Amino acid sequence: MSTSRNSHRPLSRAAIAAALATSTLLLSASLTGCGRPADAAETGRSTIPLRAAPGKIDGQEVAVLTSAPNVPPPITRTHPTKVIVNLDIVEKTMRLADSVDYTMWTFGGTVPGKFIRVREGDLVELHLRNAATNTMPHNIDLHAVSGPGGGAKVTLTIPGHESVFTFTALNPGLFVYHCATSPVPMHMANGMYGMILVEPKEGLPKVDREYYVMQSEFYTKGAYGEHGHQELDMNKGIDEKPTYVVFNGSVGALTGANALQAKTGERVRLFVGNAGPNLTSSFHLIGEIFENVYPEGSSTASEHNVQTTSIPAGGAAVVEFGVETPGDYVLVDHAIFRAFNKGTLGMMTVTGTDAPKVYASVKGGLGGKE
Repeated sequence: MSTSRNSHRPLSRAAIAAALATSTLLLSASLTGCGRPADAAETGRSTIPLRAAPGKIDGQEVAVLTSAPNVPPPITRTHPTKVIVNLDIVEKTMRLADSVDYTMWTFGGTVPGKFIRVREGDLVELHLRNAATNTMPHNIDLHAVSGPGGGAKVTLTIPGHESVFTFTALNPGLFVYHCATSPVPMHMANGMYGMILVEPKEGLPKVDREYYVMQSEFYTKGAYGEHGHQELDMNKGIDEKPTYVVFNGSVGALTGANALQAKTGERVRLFVGNAGPNLTSSFHLIGEIFENVYPEGSSTASEHNVQTTSIPAGGAAVVEFGVETPGDYVLVDHAIFRAFNKGTLGMMTVTGTDAPKVYASVKGGLGGKE
């Protein structure tokens, strides 16, 4: 009983004062500690820039637009200017594979759409014209745009009309553009996508050749290779089961006479996009290693000595490499059934002098038939 009474004895005033002092000290330390992350966060916030349009725009020019795999020439001017981009929407029947046709909805009459090249800080005036012979309204969402819908909100255009809007190219990098008219998946699955490069102010390193490659999917009612005119199968699209996965709009678009070209000793840059609309690309060039990769279309080459780079749907990457030995090099999506069974296969033919110290056959394994 005596022990119990002692355990419940009231605290003295001195003990209460000591407890309060300790609590105050702990609370003070806690508040000080909480303040540190806030201070760090505020400091870190300053590293996220709020970009602004240049104060002065000198002159104007009409953009040179190219069809894949060609790329407009590098920008040599050192100041921002007004760039007028004229983009025509054309709905037309095009080749998807040998003896297979498809009605494509296009930016500029090609799939992928025209390649646009501007400089960081340029004021872009984009004219979107929807041909009177088309059947659908269309618009454009450029991932390079800082503004609602990437431009889609102000460019909805019915056949026979034109929309015009302006934007400042605030962020450098390689960006996808596409139609964003409802139903968006239908417009994209029918071929409405392309790329815009916003060169950094300091430009890109000089190379000998640049090419434009874009991966995309087609969802047809007929099976792969089934002859005749094919139409979109929305259910296949919803299930993410493409009939075709291709480079530059059709099976074989980068093979034979259309293969990319290079010479030994040259440096090559590929601007690679993935329109999707569903799949991620595992982009690989058989027989080469990417010296520099600008992931996610960034303006910074932050990855080096890369074998395969992932490009998400609606994303892009820039890859650079030197060519040391002649021969045929194969571009693939290394989700390899897509390459050999659905069409994601292209070629780069390299001519020039052999480099046996780099690559040479010592003995064949075909029993004298090699």
